[in-house]
Amino acid sequence: MLRSGLIATKIGNSSFYHDNGTNTQVTVLKIDECVVTGVKTLDKDGYNAVQLASIETNKDISQIKKPQRKIFSSSKVTPKKILKEFRVDTDNILDVGTKLGVDHFKVNQFIDASSISIGKGFAGVMKRHNFGGLRASHGVSISHRSHGSTGQNQDPGRVFKGKKMAGRMGNTKVTKQNLKIIEIDNENNLLIVKGSVPGKNKSIIYLKDSVKRQ
Repeated sequence: MLRSGLIATKIGNSSFYHDNGTNTQVTVLKIDECVVTGVKTLDKDGYNAVQLASIETNKDISQIKKPQRKIFSSSKVTPKKILKEFRVDTDNILDVGTKLGVDHFKVNQFIDASSISIGKGFAGVMKRHNFGGLRASHGVSISHRSHGSTGQNQDPGRVFKGKKMAGRMGNTKVTKQNLKIIEIDNENNLLIVKGSVPGKNKSIIYLKDSVKRQ
């Protein structure tokens, strides 16, 4: 059953102490009010989805790009910073103007979180792909952290696509699955999730029901 997700902002990491004295490493996420600004239907668009807008912006509607300006004016919603579309089932299509908050999820529910991971710049294979490196002595000269052979002999005589090599590390879309919701703070619109969530502090996080665990 596909439901709409939520748009969140990563606040940071912390420790959550349970009643029995144990603590769990958690990530704190803030959920600003998410408003439905558009609906896609199977008959008209070929698929079912809802478009959410969230996070207040200081820009006036005249400063927003024309396509987004049309979305906000037609849905009669004040301009927001983020627009995101979520695929849903036919039974879970929401009306334009519907508002979603932290109560969209429940405690002990499992969710998936997607965001842009922290960029690490150019990195070697030992840091980027956890290679073991070459021998520390006995014939290896000034190439202890290199990746070694990358190709084959004359046949096929080329480097295959996707070969693990040195390159830019991070700054890519990452989805962390099966994150358990430990606590929900309705007063402050906070979602406390067990474990780590991709992205740095103040990153935009897209949350939805877990695909593998319902």
